[in-house]
Amino acid sequence: MKITEIKSCTVGPVLSAEQFIAEHFFVFLAKGKMNGYDGNKHYVLKAGESCLVRKNRLARYNKVRYNNEFEKVIIFLDEAFLKAFQKKHSIVFKKFISKDAFVKFKKDNLINSFLLSLEPYYNNSGNISQTFSDIKREELLLILLQLHPELSDILFDFGIPGRLDLEKFMQQNYKFNVSIERFAFLTGRSLSAFKRDFKTIFQETPNRWLLKRRLQEARFLIEEKKQKPTDIYLDLGFEDITHFYFVFKKEFGTTPSEISGAKIY
Repeated sequence: MKITEIKSCTVGPVLSAEQFIAEHFFVFLAKGKMNGYDGNKHYVLKAGESCLVRKNRLARYNKVRYNNEFEKVIIFLDEAFLKAFQKKHSIVFKKFISKDAFVKFKKDNLINSFLLSLEPYYNNSGNISQTFSDIKREELLLILLQLHPELSDILFDFGIPGRLDLEKFMQQNYKFNVSIERFAFLTGRSLSAFKRDFKTIFQETPNRWLLKRRLQEARFLIEEKKQKPTDIYLDLGFEDITHFYFVFKKEFGTTPSEISGAKIY
């Protein structure tokens, strides 16, 4: 059986749609393509490629079907599992300093053989039962650490994010649709300290500033870059096109379609 014949499978919890990555996970793409963005870089994962998506990062990713097909394998490496693994195995740290949210792996026969070995354990919903999931996750982690020992610095760092430059971080990440609590955590602050520092820097509440900043960018993209409203609202952190049109008109006195000549649907 070819590696691209693997069907979708998940080991661990259900993948959250939130743009905050709460736990590390390994993803292998069997069919289709995935596009990822972490606020700094754009990433592309093609069929036959795999990567680690790092926790405590903001990231967006979307799938592209080829011939109406998209198949992936996702294996979560949550903190509880990693702590148990660390107790069982000797871990050597390598001072790995990459800040990328998506760490791509070179193609390797060990990874391919592991992925093929998962097939007998699938159930009807495309998951692997708890009975075998930890065993298979341990096997994968041993393979990854053999091929990429520098991953130990990422996977076994159980600390919380340190205090960051708030203004720089928000200007870089305002497009991500996550809660204020998540922004506070990622900048190394309590919620109250985040709100206090934010008010001092921006002279606005976080929610109001985020809305205005996203709308300013939307207007720029529509007027100057001639982009369609329907193509940009999700990337700017708006969940609903109707709400996007409503707040845009409230802010600027005109709708995105009136500026661009485009219709909502």
